[in-house]
Amino acid sequence: MIVRIMGEGQVRLADSHLADLDKLDDELLAEMEHGDGPGFRRTLAALLSRVREVGEPLPDNSLEPSELILPAADATLEEVRDLLSDDGLIPG
Repeated sequence: MIVRIMGEGQVRLADSHLADLDKLDDELLAEMEHGDGPGFRRTLAALLSRVREVGEPLPDNSLEPSELILPAADATLEEVRDLLSDDGLIPG
């Protein structure tokens, strides 16, 4: 799966990592629903950090279609709400 982190670039992510990331996504969604700003910020940072850690960066000149788009690390709660689907940021 190709994942784009807005403002950073793309990484190739093995499907085997999706369950781990989905747990963080569920936490993020719950924090957003409860208006937990500090929790939201902490979990968004953890989610992006994990994607960077387990993903293989694609070259900057690569223009692969992204299957998943994640917000930038400094995105606001409102900006992330606009990106959400019913499943959160990560489908499944």
